[in-house]
Amino acid sequence: MSDVTPLSLTKESITIPEEWREYTESAEKQLQLHKKTLFVVIASQIFGGAGLAAGITVGALLAQDMIGSDNYAGLPSALFTLGSAGAALMVGRLSQRLGRRVGLATGFLVGGIGAVGVVLAAILNNVFLLFLSLLIYGAGTATNLQARYAGTDLAPPTKRAKAASMAMVFTTFGAVAGPNLVNFTGRVATSLGAPALSGPFMLGAVAYILAGLVLLIFLRPDPFLVSKAIAEANRLKHTNSDARQLHDLEGSINKSGIIVGATVMVLTQIVMIAIMTMTPVHMKSHGHGLGAVGMVIGIHVAAMYFPSLVTGILVDKLGRTIMAYASGLTLLSAGLLAAFAPSDSMPLLVLALSLLGLGWNFGLISGTATIIDATPLHIRAKTQGTVDVLIALSGASGGVLSGLIVAHSNYSTLSLSGGILSLLLIPVIMWFQIKKKTK
Repeated sequence: MSDVTPLSLTKESITIPEEWREYTESAEKQLQLHKKTLFVVIASQIFGGAGLAAGITVGALLAQDMIGSDNYAGLPSALFTLGSAGAALMVGRLSQRLGRRVGLATGFLVGGIGAVGVVLAAILNNVFLLFLSLLIYGAGTATNLQARYAGTDLAPPTKRAKAASMAMVFTTFGAVAGPNLVNFTGRVATSLGAPALSGPFMLGAVAYILAGLVLLIFLRPDPFLVSKAIAEANRLKHTNSDARQLHDLEGSINKSGIIVGATVMVLTQIVMIAIMTMTPVHMKSHGHGLGAVGMVIGIHVAAMYFPSLVTGILVDKLGRTIMAYASGLTLLSAGLLAAFAPSDSMPLLVLALSLLGLGWNFGLISGTATIIDATPLHIRAKTQGTVDVLIALSGASGGVLSGLIVAHSNYSTLSLSGGILSLLLIPVIMWFQIKKKTK
């Protein structure tokens, strides 16, 4: 049986608003809107990156202080990644029905509300409120990731990876600034009578809300809705006798492509989240201060996002498969280095976490491009949201398991296990390629 499912040729026509007709009839107008969309998404991602960094940097430390045990230090990461799973589904469905503007803005604003809840939980020392708020805060994490798709809606097929990577590059600025402002935001928090570790979440609340407002106000006309209007205009130019041409024009569902893309992103997420989550706890237990933790995590986040523009070009030029292989090998190197590096060696910790971020970057962009290639417009945003649910759930699992592994073994065992797990990428991709050739 073929893994390519033809699109229905009898789908109900959509009404194309008059203000969108100029985009359906002019390639130049489409290019202009694509550039504007990238600019708006980039602006939102700068704020979104700062919001994302709060939970990564001090979430585990805040839980450790409030609960008083290392056993649950991985729980915050698990909670906001679990929360991001539900949010990814919500954002994907909203984007499919109402466009990227509504879907992404809603996700960021909900994430901002969650960050406010974390601050209140820290002030009240209420663990249950902390856990609930971390779930809601996860909406910002999901939205931050899904924003990468908005840049691809009007991109040519040969430049999709580059378009997805543009948004991620500029996430770096906020994401790196956030961890390096830990001490400053901590002082602000204490000056307001709140615990120091709530400071980064104050920054996160402001950042996520600003990201949502930027999208809500400026992402007009909506790129996803316009891309659907363009596809509809093209469809109307063809009669039913042009069925084969219409099928080629609209695209088809490549099930193997969806599975491969999802597998690459899920495995890279598990490995990255697991090692990253316990690094601050590992550093703190070996005498490193909050400033050092913030610097290491800041460099790690920079490695997650900053190489994106180059990665996107490589994915478009060298292919999705080669860069997925590169992801597995890079994550293996990160796991081995983190496992065997001396605990007091800042340079080696920095290098290990940099490789961890870079391997995740390779996997996310190659997987993202694979998913976009495999999905036609009428299910694309919904499928993207569903795949991001799997990514979030895998991250939640990685967060929970990381705390348990370190509590019952050590950080080296966790890092080594993650590195070995990343190697599964290679046989999985090879198996699907062999399967594809035999069809």
